Amino acid sequence: MKKAFLTLIFIISAFSLAKAQDYRTGIGLRAGYPAGLTVKHFISNRTALEGLLATRWGGFVVTGLFEAHKQLADVDQLNWYYGFGAHVGFWNGSYNRNYWGVPGDSYTVVGVDGILGLEYSFTELPINIGLDWKPAFNVFGYSGVWADGAAFSIRYIF
Repeated sequence: MKKAFLTLIFIISAFSLAKAQDYRTGIGLRAGYPAGLTVKHFISNRTALEGLLATRWGGFVVTGLFEAHKQLADVDQLNWYYGFGAHVGFWNGSYNRNYWGVPGDSYTVVGVDGILGLEYSFTELPINIGLDWKPAFNVFGYSGVWADGAAFSIRYIF
């Protein structure tokens, strides 16, 4: 995660002279835990809805998030954001090397999520990059806290 954060800072620094563009919707890839697809749509100037479809432990999870965005420092389109949401997931207990669950059992979980992140949009390219931490708590199914949800996202914005 430290390498990903330093890479993000380098990319932002390299393109800091470019004026960022506003965007309404972004669709892209999320690399990290869990990895998958991301769609973010702004419902106002500073609030967005984000949907994630991700894979992990031989299953998948669908997450919906509400996010509040704030400008960071005086850099156009460099924002930090925070938010909350919920998820539904389906996992295979045999796939996780016995870290949790019973081998051979499948799990359906429902839980709540938080998110804290940093993102930047470019002017010359319709691209948005982001780095976030998304802890989750499974309320139903196999309950527990999953605090390892960090990822790097890249989105096509329009």
